[in-house]
Amino acid sequence: MFKDRVLFIDGEALVIDKPAGLPVDRPRDRAESLEDLLDQLTFGFQRLPVPVHRLDRDTSGCLLLARNPKALKRFAQAFEAGAVAKRYLAILDGEPAQDSGTIDLPLAKVSTREEGWRMVGDPRGKPSITRYKVMERKGGKSLVAFYPETGRTHQIRVHAAEGLGAPVMGDPVYGRGGPAMMLHAVELTLPREGKDDIHATAPLPVRFHNAGFGAGFGRG
Repeated sequence: MFKDRVLFIDGEALVIDKPAGLPVDRPRDRAESLEDLLDQLTFGFQRLPVPVHRLDRDTSGCLLLARNPKALKRFAQAFEAGAVAKRYLAILDGEPAQDSGTIDLPLAKVSTREEGWRMVGDPRGKPSITRYKVMERKGGKSLVAFYPETGRTHQIRVHAAEGLGAPVMGDPVYGRGGPAMMLHAVELTLPREGKDDIHATAPLPVRFHNAGFGAGFGRG
């Protein structure tokens, strides 16, 4: 399953292009998760790799895994320190008023028995900052690049819906839902002292091209 999805590999790091629909951790519905498939990602090592961060179940793209405990600790510290550069692409249901800018909207978790939990903009929430740039506009929708400077749960999804007033197309929680959520982690860079950076770029999924966006971004 993952042979053609390896974007970067060396002795301490592995970056895969996670498919949409595959949760990183085992979900409550007990559907297959990345956790169940880690033995496919050893590539000659006895130790199973460990995901350093998380992508939402319906988000595809660059996911970093550590191949040993020392690397896991260093990579986790890099994420915590904000040293990891990430770029996402999303198709939005709507068009931002500005071509580029910064969304500074603190986020908090709320939960109800009827609807379950979700994240909302809340001045008392955790600081959450995302830069964005509109790449294409077409038919009332837009292809937008997002550069999160913090790593909150559902950050881009809420910042698109509340901060820009244009939710991610297909988002089942913050948008109108649909057959697929149009959010893709396209690029990840983690600097390493004394070694080359970990750098990976995930090709844009076919679902983006099928939606009429991303002609200049390559197929994947």
